[in-house]
Amino acid sequence: MDNHHHQNHLRILSEALGPIMRRGSSFGFDGEVMGKMSAQEVMDAKALAASKSHSEAERRRRERINTHLAKLRSILPNTTKTDKASLLAEVIQHMKELKRQTSLVTETCQVPTESDDLTVDSTYNDEEGNLVIRASFCCGDRTDLIHDVINALKSLHLRTLKAEIATVGGRVKNVLFLSRDDHEDDGFEYRNDAVEHDDEEKRYNRVSSIEEALKAVIEKCVNNNDENNDNNNLEKSSSGSIKRQRTSKMANRCYN
Repeated sequence: MDNHHHQNHLRILSEALGPIMRRGSSFGFDGEVMGKMSAQEVMDAKALAASKSHSEAERRRRERINTHLAKLRSILPNTTKTDKASLLAEVIQHMKELKRQTSLVTETCQVPTESDDLTVDSTYNDEEGNLVIRASFCCGDRTDLIHDVINALKSLHLRTLKAEIATVGGRVKNVLFLSRDDHEDDGFEYRNDAVEHDDEEKRYNRVSSIEEALKAVIEKCVNNNDENNDNNNLEKSSSGSIKRQRTSKMANRCYN
């Protein structure tokens, strides 16, 4: 880089000095002509060359800045700003708005996590006095997952009031709002007077039952993933027998 700058400086100096530069002479200067120049003339010539070098560097700097500004202008939806200060202010405002929208999406949308998790809790009683339970779980996605969840809920005589499902990169997040199926009699009765011991015990039993059922669904996801890993890692030994490489189980790590 220094050598390039030096060569560029010599070129500009040559243009500034004109005929007093000649190839083959020391540093490119014609000694005979230089000898006829006064010290002031030599200094003026060098100053002119330095000025041209600075001007060229400034021109390249402005080109880079204009290129960056053009890129910034291209990311704005409908900008009419031309001066740099207004453009930068608009870009900053646009970035703040994008950040606000991102935060809003994060708050309103359920994004799957990388680890399995399960949360079940009672939230409120509906207008008829039935307990509404919120169940949230995250696990690996698979084709029969929803089918298994439906069967698990049916076995507990529950109906889904609302479901929120999001999938990202092979992971799925489910948030379910559940209540008793009015067409089924499962032995659980919910009353508005939740302070009574029987009601509290029934709440606990219902939540525990849902936890166990959904935990089994999540464990099936983990077991299926383990089997797929086993099949992908089959190796033949020297005797021709096939050995399975077992993968570690991770089903219970989120529930301890």
